[in-house]
Amino acid sequence: MKRTAFDFRLYAITGESYHPGRDLIDVMEAAIRGGADIVQLRDKETPPSELLAKARALRVLTRRYGVPFIVNDYPELALAAEADGVHLGQEDMPIEAARRMLGEGKIIGISTHSIEQARAAVRAGADYIGVGPVFPTPTKPGRPAAGLGFVRQAAAEIAIPWVAIGGITLDNADEVLDAGARRLCAVSAIVGSPDPEAASRAFRARIDARKAALAYGAAQAGSPAVAAGAAHEGSPAVAGGAAYTGGAAYAGSPAVAAGAAYAGGTVADGAACAGASALRAGASRADGGPIPLRLNGRDTETTARTLGELIERHGLADRRIVAEVDGEIVARSEWSRTPLKAGSTVELVHFKGGG
Repeated sequence: MKRTAFDFRLYAITGESYHPGRDLIDVMEAAIRGGADIVQLRDKETPPSELLAKARALRVLTRRYGVPFIVNDYPELALAAEADGVHLGQEDMPIEAARRMLGEGKIIGISTHSIEQARAAVRAGADYIGVGPVFPTPTKPGRPAAGLGFVRQAAAEIAIPWVAIGGITLDNADEVLDAGARRLCAVSAIVGSPDPEAASRAFRARIDARKAALAYGAAQAGSPAVAAGAAHEGSPAVAGGAAYTGGAAYAGSPAVAAGAAYAGGTVADGAACAGASALRAGASRADGGPIPLRLNGRDTETTARTLGELIERHGLADRRIVAEVDGEIVARSEWSRTPLKAGSTVELVHFKGGG
């Protein structure tokens, strides 16, 4: 079975030593509710023979929320737990060997610490790579930080999904995003937080605000990628910042200080099932009945038949809007010709000027 393409924004990794006395599943569920859309079991202390119970429990959790589940280091454990894939280190088995063991349907990621290793991982068929450690981190004792320079190199060269990892906190996340990262991974900053859900939500606010700003910058520039329905990740950020209308912003983020909140509710509402695949696909309704869809993170229904009609009903037709349907930006000229389908995910981003 051929694996399907996947993407993510916030990668959460287990770290039980950071939350003594708190249950692993409770902590990881909170991280998912806050917006983590991929989860990895990483446990260097527990023998592999005893890890299976944890892996199976995390598999149940991640299936419930529809997010990918990755096992660190052990392809055989990934198979036994029915995980979505495995994450390898540079000293682990080669990607090609892991692919033979897991088959084409599984995700294989690998840590890289230099642009040369990143290029080699792409050539070997990795589905995604970790780029780091960006900063010194206790999860990689003795390993020097690769630095923001490696992040910039990856942003310039690497086409497959890659995630910045290593010592990333809410205090330095904007530096990493400024260097070109579009996905972040955190361990202690999420699972070691007194409130993992709030920590995840704050990370997602930074990431989503940056994505929206880039999308708006590309749309303003008349990017061919936007006309084709895809934002260019390398587009320059909008200096004025991005604001999602009508929701709650997160005060701690410089990116969000310009105003980032979802139009239909808070980021928390939209992030809980950010990676979910439970929404059914379907054609637009022809019987006049309401169409179920997910609008800015909330499940709702609408009798609008096109994207343009939906935007009009929300009073946003004359605003500076970027509209995204099922992960792809729709050019303004196509709004009235874009039908709404049952199960679609729609994001309407309203941009306001500001410093």
